[in-house]
Amino acid sequence: MLTLSAVAAATGIAMLVATALPSGAATPEEADAGTPRVGAGVLAATAGCGRAPTLTSGTHSIQSGGKTRSFVLRIPDNYDNSRLYRLVFGFHWLGGNANSVVSQSYYGLLPLANNSTIFVAPEGLNNGWANSGGEDVTFTDDMIRTIGNALCVDTAQLFSLGFSYGGGMSYALACARATVFRAVAIYAGGVISGCNGGTQPIAYLQAHGLTDNVLSISGGRSMRDRFVRNNGCTAASPPEPAQGSGRHTEFHYSGCSAGYPVAWYAFDGGHTPTPLDAGSNTPWLPQETWTFFTQFQSTPTPGPTTPTPGPTTPTPGPTTTPPPTGGACRVTSTVNAWNTGLTESITITNTGTTTVNGWSLVFALPSGQTITSGWNASYSPASGQVTARNASYNATIAPNASVNIGFQATHTGNTAKPTSYTLNGAACALA
Repeated sequence: MLTLSAVAAATGIAMLVATALPSGAATPEEADAGTPRVGAGVLAATAGCGRAPTLTSGTHSIQSGGKTRSFVLRIPDNYDNSRLYRLVFGFHWLGGNANSVVSQSYYGLLPLANNSTIFVAPEGLNNGWANSGGEDVTFTDDMIRTIGNALCVDTAQLFSLGFSYGGGMSYALACARATVFRAVAIYAGGVISGCNGGTQPIAYLQAHGLTDNVLSISGGRSMRDRFVRNNGCTAASPPEPAQGSGRHTEFHYSGCSAGYPVAWYAFDGGHTPTPLDAGSNTPWLPQETWTFFTQFQSTPTPGPTTPTPGPTTPTPGPTTTPPPTGGACRVTSTVNAWNTGLTESITITNTGTTTVNGWSLVFALPSGQTITSGWNASYSPASGQVTARNASYNATIAPNASVNIGFQATHTGNTAKPTSYTLNGAACALA
């Protein structure tokens, strides 16, 4: 367990030089000048793409800041060097270590990833993340570079999460590497690994217990509010559960800059990374985190060799053929496929005159396709006739407004997209 007296204050932080950034990442100076941010979803492949992997699953050591540092790597089964992979860092708590994170399946995300993601569990100095002089941020830079040189990583899909001291380390990365990481998740964290910078937006999720007596929820609220401001969200006082209720509350801030949401979870409990609702034996936080991370997608996804992206705008049918008729909705869908998988991005537009309040989109997946993960909606079942249901934060579609959802799937050769969609029972026009 983390005790505040065990945490030395971090003072200063090393500036990340250009050579320490992953391929394609913008420096802080470039980001300030308006250069497109990797974090905003610009696809960037690392040097390891298209090459035989030079790292395997297991423990690895590197030199960083004149010290020998180590991490445990988990590479997907049937790793494909032509596919760009999401990269997730899981930082351990004080007194824990890299293997502690591994034993917890990287905070419960590993089984949800279904071989779509590379996971890293770094080892902290003295079983913690004091980040003295910024050395743990530099260590993270060095891991990103090492892994990117050895494996095929999408540098627009870097994520970090951690509990307690590991949450503090993820917060330090949100502050110092907002242009490198796409999103972070902070579980019961505190500002205990420093916050160098802390002025740029990053997609941000935080969960904290009402009765946490190690790192107080009041401190967690202050951490959250920094990124509410950075992300341009509308200030709010989210509802929180009553003590003794055995429940949790979920709040998604409104008004945030596009691509930079803030999600806040408060739960009736103490200092734990695996809160449970009363009467449940299943932690709810892993799925919430996975849904939050996977809402961010890079396009296009390359094929086995030279990327051949689809058109950047929908390709209409012949101009002499009228568009199909349908209900008061329009669907635009784009598929990006590789040898055994694909992603489909779907835009639903309300073409009617009344607001849609709560929605479900039904479509039939072509034979051989199976959904493995999705974003901005829940999907059931994973194959055959699928129903995508709204998330809590996108249930309303105003007239002429749109929502974007999507999913990742495996396939056995058929990479076609569905031929029809119905929204709340009404057939949609296809664009």
